[in-house]
Amino acid sequence: IVTRNLDEHYKMMQQIYNGCEIVMGNLEISQMEHSRNLSFLQSIREVTGYILIGLNQFTRLPLPNLRVIRGTTLYKGHYALAVVLNYQRDGQYGLRELGLTHLTEILEGGVSIFENKFLSYAPQVNWQDIVRDPAAKVVISDNGPQSDQHGLEFVTLLLSLSVTKTVCAPQCNGRCFGRSPSECCHIECAGGCNGPLDTDCFACKNFNNSGSCVPQCPQTLIYNMHTFKLELNPNAKYQYGSICVAQCPTNFVVDGSSCVSSCPSGKKEVEESGMKKCKPCEGLCPKDCSGTGGKKGQTVDANNIDSFINCTTIQGSLHFLVTGIKGDSYKKVPALDPEKLKIFRTVREITGTSVYFLSIQSWPESMSDLSVFSNLQTIQGRKLYRGYSLLVMRIPSLTSLGLRSLRIINEGSVYISENKKLCYHDTINWTRIFNSRSRPQRRQKHIEIKNNRPQGQCGETGSR
Repeated sequence: IVTRNLDEHYKMMQQIYNGCEIVMGNLEISQMEHSRNLSFLQSIREVTGYILIGLNQFTRLPLPNLRVIRGTTLYKGHYALAVVLNYQRDGQYGLRELGLTHLTEILEGGVSIFENKFLSYAPQVNWQDIVRDPAAKVVISDNGPQSDQHGLEFVTLLLSLSVTKTVCAPQCNGRCFGRSPSECCHIECAGGCNGPLDTDCFACKNFNNSGSCVPQCPQTLIYNMHTFKLELNPNAKYQYGSICVAQCPTNFVVDGSSCVSSCPSGKKEVEESGMKKCKPCEGLCPKDCSGTGGKKGQTVDANNIDSFINCTTIQGSLHFLVTGIKGDSYKKVPALDPEKLKIFRTVREITGTSVYFLSIQSWPESMSDLSVFSNLQTIQGRKLYRGYSLLVMRIPSLTSLGLRSLRIINEGSVYISENKKLCYHDTINWTRIFNSRSRPQRRQKHIEIKNNRPQGQCGETGSR
C-alpha cells in the first residue's frame, strides 16, 4: 500500500478499473476516504490474483458483483482476500459491511480479515464454503464486537450462497443451481451457475472460450486421424489469463498456446507474419545486463561478477580497477578469482552512452591476455563522446590482447598504452574496425597506441 496524493491515487484507480469486469492480476484498494464514489468498481466480477483492502474509510466493500477470486498470486503467500485496518483513526468512519453478496468461490488461498474496528459479523460467514482448499488459512481477528446490527446483510450473504456445497447434492461437487442431484453445475464452472451447461456458469474454473467454460483453449495444432499428422488449427486460440483469445493483447508474446509478458528461459522473442512469438534460442539466448556503475559499483569485483553470468550485451560500461581485481579491504571486498572472469566469454556487445565502454586498468597477474572477451564483436556508443571505447593501460602481465572477434567500434577512441609486455597490437587493422558509419575524422584521429613492447622485441607472428 503506497502513500501518495490521495486525489491522484483516486483518479488513477478510477482510470484503471472503470468498466472493468475481470482484473488480470491483483486488486489493491487502499487509502480511500469515506466520501469517495467507488461505483467504478461495481462491474468487477473476477480477480485472477489476490484482493487487498487496506487503510480505507468507506462503510461497505465496493465489490457487490465479485464472484470469483482465483488466487494465482497470494498476499503474503497465503491469502486471496485480505481486509485490514479499514477505519479512521480517532474517527467514526470505517468498514462496517463486507458487502460481498455474490462471492462464491476462492480457488486458491485463504482469507485474512483483521483490525477492522467497526466490522462486527465477519466471523459468522461460512468461509469454508467459499474457500476451495480446505487447508487454506482463514484468519478473522481483532475486528469490531459481534452484534445483530448487520444481521440483514449477513442473511443476504447466506442467501447468495444457498446453492453451494452446504446444500448441494453430493453428486454436484459443491456447486449447483438447485437441491436435486440433476441440478448440478457443469464441472468447468466456478462460482456457481444458473443451469447445467458449460455456458450457464457464473465464472469458469479454467478457461472461458467465447462464453463456454472449457478445460483448455483450442490448441494451435490438432491431430488429423486420416493423415496421422499434427496440423495447424484454423480455430486456434491463446490462453490469456482465464480467457481464450484469437490474438494476444499488445505487449504480450505468443509462447506455444499462451500469451506471456516475456519469453521464458531458453527462448527469445521473434516476429513472424506480424506476430511476436517465443522461439528456442540457437545457442545462448540474448541477455542484456547493466554495466558497472550505480548499485554495482565502479568496477567489476568479487561481489558483483556473478550478475554478469550469461550476459550477451552489456548496457553501459565495464571497468576493471585495482580495487576490483585485488580487492578493497576498506569496503571488505575480497580479491577476484581470475577463473570468474571467464563469465565474460558470453559477451557479444558493449553498448551505451558512457565515457568509457571497456576500460581495463588492472588485470590478474596470472592472465596474459584478454581472451575472456574473445567473443566480443561490437563496442557501440549511442552518442558521440570524447572518451574511449577501449582503454587498456598499465597491465604488466599482458602479452597479447586476445580480442579475436572484435569487428566494430562505432564511436569513441582506442587507447592502449604502458603495457610493457604487450605485442601484436600492430597486427590489428584498427581503422577497419571503426564502423564505416562513424565520422571519417574519428576513424583515424583517435587511435592512440603507444609505449607498449617494441615491435622489434616481439616475434614475427602473433595473435590479436
